[in-house]
Amino acid sequence: MKTLIIGGGNMGITYAHSFLKARVAEEKDLMILEKSEDRAQLLNSQNVGSVYGTPEDCLKKADLIILAVKPQDTSMLFDTIRPYMDAQQVVLSIMAGVKMDFIASSLGVTKIIRAMPNLPAQIGMGMTVFTSTDDITRIELVTVQNLLNTTGKTIYVESEQLIDAATAISGSGPAYVYYFMNAMIDSAKELGFSESEAELLVGQTFMGSVHLQNRNELSCKDWIQKVASKGGTTEAAMNSFASNSVDTGINSGTRAAHERAIELGKNQ
Repeated sequence: MKTLIIGGGNMGITYAHSFLKARVAEEKDLMILEKSEDRAQLLNSQNVGSVYGTPEDCLKKADLIILAVKPQDTSMLFDTIRPYMDAQQVVLSIMAGVKMDFIASSLGVTKIIRAMPNLPAQIGMGMTVFTSTDDITRIELVTVQNLLNTTGKTIYVESEQLIDAATAISGSGPAYVYYFMNAMIDSAKELGFSESEAELLVGQTFMGSVHLQNRNELSCKDWIQKVASKGGTTEAAMNSFASNSVDTGINSGTRAAHERAIELGKNQ
């Protein structure tokens, strides 16, 4: 299967490297369409397939087309590539907020998969939620899922609305984690640790906690109870979080991200 990745940015190049590393694609069957000449030169030096600057040279060769560009670039991109599209091509979009109906009407295709990956895909630890139109065959769906699995874990959902929800949770989620980590690092420095010591303390604490949770069947609430002994230091922190409505603030943040994802779709 010949695959064309439109957009040689972070996610585009992540997919190219992941597909090749996992051997689910060969370099001869991989193409990247990148309009930036400087970026195209860089991609050419990385042996990730054939790099093209214009769609007429590559689009008709592709069985699978991956749309890995910013949603703000959608209208201009679709106007450029539509003349070269074939109704039998499979389109995989990772553009936040861009609905499958809009892709179908803009490009004249019906075989569409919409996915929301996240940043840890760059190290094979990503989380991707995806859905598809009815015209996607079982074989096509499995083939694309195998490609997505090279970057981490995947969940298939029936409802496209859950893609916007996934954008707010797992898509934007790494930034929430880094926000909390950064606040803890700042606190550690205020308590007397050097910056490098604070980063090690917080980074290892997060990594160890996640690994521990993943290796057991206990819920996050169960683990909190195990750490927070009555009258102890952890309970004091939990009480402070509760009185400052930290959980409500996190919920408000994810809802704001969700609303923005929906808003992006309405602007098409």
